[in-house]
Amino acid sequence: MSGPKPRAEPRAESLDLPAWLAARLDSLLPAGSRGGWVVAFSGGADSLSLLVALQQLRAARPPSARVPLRAIHVDHGLNPRSASWARECRRTCRALGVPLTVHRARLAPERGVSVESAARDARYARLRASVRPGEALLTAHHLDDQLETILLQLLRGAGVNGLAAMPEVASFGRGQHLRPLLSVERRQLLEWARAQGLRWIEDDS
Repeated sequence: MSGPKPRAEPRAESLDLPAWLAARLDSLLPAGSRGGWVVAFSGGADSLSLLVALQQLRAARPPSARVPLRAIHVDHGLNPRSASWARECRRTCRALGVPLTVHRARLAPERGVSVESAARDARYARLRASVRPGEALLTAHHLDDQLETILLQLLRGAGVNGLAAMPEVASFGRGQHLRPLLSVERRQLLEWARAQGLRWIEDDS
């Protein structure tokens, strides 16, 4: 039977994020996949940890085995500081040597649609259109996000049979959408980021 391999649970005190990602990506992607990694990069702690770890993983491999890596930042213009966040993302990616594309998405939510929902839909529409054939979009969803998703479904009245967790891999536009960190706790990501001396954007909204 084919399919993703069982996940090994990372330990907080010994989380080697690049090695963890290497194992998960080898499990989630087809053998020999070289289509490229695209990180949905907000500049926050989670996506920054993902991007830096992927760059470290890539740099540790011989040039012939390096998968192309790039990032995409979507500026919704909802926060007065969003332009400065986009500039900070550019500086970060420049320092890492990772190409970054910034998309601006101005929102006009329909009646009865929350701004958060409209922003999410606009963000994924931009990301879906930007993924090239064979590329994998990687987002930094973690275990806390997974649990929150299930909790919200319960609060909205979904029965046990109606619960749906976020998948680790799914078709996405002309490529795939990967969430390789779904069994990693956010505190583990923060501990790793602090140990690396990373500085990230704090979204005060």
